[in-house]
Amino acid sequence: MKQGKVYSKILSRISSDGGLTFLVIDPPNQPPQKAGEIARTAEEAGVDFITVGGSVGAQGDLLDHTIKSVKENSSLPVILFPGNIATLSKYADAVYFMSMLNSIDPYYISGAQIAAAGPLKKLGLEIIPTSYIVIEPGRAVGWVGRAQLIPRNLPYLAGITALAGEYMGSKLVILESGGGAESPAPKQMVAATKKQIDVPLIIAGGVRNEKFAYETIKAGADIVHVGTAAEEKNRNSSKLKQAISKITKAVKKAGKEKR
Repeated sequence: MKQGKVYSKILSRISSDGGLTFLVIDPPNQPPQKAGEIARTAEEAGVDFITVGGSVGAQGDLLDHTIKSVKENSSLPVILFPGNIATLSKYADAVYFMSMLNSIDPYYISGAQIAAAGPLKKLGLEIIPTSYIVIEPGRAVGWVGRAQLIPRNLPYLAGITALAGEYMGSKLVILESGGGAESPAPKQMVAATKKQIDVPLIIAGGVRNEKFAYETIKAGADIVHVGTAAEEKNRNSSKLKQAISKITKAVKKAGKEKR
């Protein structure tokens, strides 16, 4: 499969910066107009890419209008972060084509992907094959996806699972603690996973502040997803910008130090 523009840009930015920050916007959590305002503030605060999606309800007109508002207010690429086969929109630039490798339900490993393949081809979105690995506590995504959660004290399990995903063709690996988790994947798990793979590693869930962001990138991650940290401040644009700016600066600092 030909390497797309968005993925090429991700690789280029990792090479130059060492660490990237992706904002996660979950459409049901705010009206489209507010999502656009958040995207504009996030870009001003140094966010590199925007992902749109969630475990439940990110679909249809709400998804389309959210992405259109984001793109009207920001120049950043928009990547779909699907919770199900309905999280598809022609207005996005690319999509994480995710397989939840540690689900006990075949639907989340390959069934949903088969169902979505035809519609995605018609939409013409850039496809980014992605291994999605859910670790403790998992929260909503772990419950919905019926994940056999990887224990936080067994880093090597995340590493070999990620390696299997790369061998099967994934171009990205996401270690997901679940939206709203108290903390991201442990540093030891991040390091063990990155040691096993050659593709970019994304840490999602629990990156609530600049300390977690810095430690995660310094441990070996290439990208952090930031969602809840932004949602908690989105009623006040100045506080939102300040919170995201602290995280993006911490990511860039760690990225430079680990190179």
